[in-house]
Amino acid sequence: MSREGVTPQSEDFSAWYNELVVKAQLVDRGPVRGTMVIRPYGYRVWELLQADLDRRIKDAGHDNAVFPLFIPESYLKREAEHVEGFSPELAVVTIAGGKELEEPLVVRPTSETVIGEYMAKWIDSHRDLPLLLNQWANVVRWEMRPRMFLRTTEFLWQEGHTAHADEADAMRETMWALDAYSAVARELAAIPVVAGEKTPGERFAGAVRTYTIEGMMRDGRALQSGTSHYLGTNFAKAFEIQYQDEDGKLRLAHTTSWGLSTRMIGGVIMTHGDDKGLVLPPRLAPYQVVIVPIGRKEQGEHTAAEARKLGAAIKSMGIRVHVDDNRPQLSPGFKFNEWEMRGVPVRIELGMRDLENGVATLARRLPTEEGQGKEQIPLEKVPELLPRILADFQSFLLARAEAFRDGRTAEVDDFAAFGEQVNGGWARVFHCGRAECEDEIKADTAATPRVIPADGPEESGGCVKCGQPSAYGKRVIFGKAY
Repeated sequence: MSREGVTPQSEDFSAWYNELVVKAQLVDRGPVRGTMVIRPYGYRVWELLQADLDRRIKDAGHDNAVFPLFIPESYLKREAEHVEGFSPELAVVTIAGGKELEEPLVVRPTSETVIGEYMAKWIDSHRDLPLLLNQWANVVRWEMRPRMFLRTTEFLWQEGHTAHADEADAMRETMWALDAYSAVARELAAIPVVAGEKTPGERFAGAVRTYTIEGMMRDGRALQSGTSHYLGTNFAKAFEIQYQDEDGKLRLAHTTSWGLSTRMIGGVIMTHGDDKGLVLPPRLAPYQVVIVPIGRKEQGEHTAAEARKLGAAIKSMGIRVHVDDNRPQLSPGFKFNEWEMRGVPVRIELGMRDLENGVATLARRLPTEEGQGKEQIPLEKVPELLPRILADFQSFLLARAEAFRDGRTAEVDDFAAFGEQVNGGWARVFHCGRAECEDEIKADTAATPRVIPADGPEESGGCVKCGQPSAYGKRVIFGKAY
């Protein structure tokens, strides 16, 4: 990694990403392989996303709770498909307090089992339903090929867990979570995700149905950015989550679980970033505006004082602003490059000539239709104009990402063309639904079924690989994925 920048995306997208997350001061590598230290700048992105999603969760009637990090191994074994699915990723504690434990403890990979145990204790009657819980937590899944934010041994997330009287109510909850994730992705992260169902081979271990939001990154790969699961009565049977209905009959509850993690930050980086560094959507940017005063000695002191006044006026508009006035040893050019690297949506340059002319020089992180490159704005109008400038930039990023995704997505009916299409984008194809056919496609092309789009038109045709009739009544999106 050079001091000046990062490896170009076109040269090595993976190297670009790995260099950028460190150089933009989002993360540092943790002391244990596969772990990460989320630095303040990166954690602020998570806090902004978390606050919005937490508001949505609470507005929909869910309560936050916290459950133990350590889970008895026997809990996981009570749902056979669940433990089989997670077994390769588990971290297990066998010694504590200097003694070997009677029962090994699993470090939380997800909390369906421990929360199921307590749902069974807390639910007696139909009046206790629905039970709507959410947890903000860290989880551990042992990763063989870690990558910061995308796949780390320990990461942050929220996990919703709910219990319902019947399938219809549980499915409404499952789809509510999917819609909430779609809204967060589009409205905050400016990622135009495709929402829909996973194929049986891609379901969460122990789920009856799994739903996902999938985003396209700037190398054409897919990123699963949030999932919602209808668990049926599988976990209710394993943990005896039962309730008495209005007739006094004992019935099994229907449960759901859904989660969104710090992986979304990786999605933001790879959806919007360029060869100069991060490009942050204003709604997730720690600093939406940075002011760089220009000048040395007395002039520098004067422009810094004026920059602080302007910063206070901008802050009064509810905008997150930072005045870079305490590093006189660094040149303005260095600061400009640094804030471009860190993805700040708008930079304001303020020098003596600007002040003499009563203007500020404004630079967007990317040129948009509304503003190309740098422009000068009357100084007194800057605070009132910025909300619209930031909103336009947020909309621009979403539209730009949507156009990129659509330009890299194509309907394909021939397997040779399929192989070419998934090398740098998504293929919309008919698929027979057989797991062995999915495995053959993955072995031949490294592509997997990402999502059965909820809004996909009803169509029928022969499987792109084997020719057997389509199992889903619509085309499925296949692509290579993170």
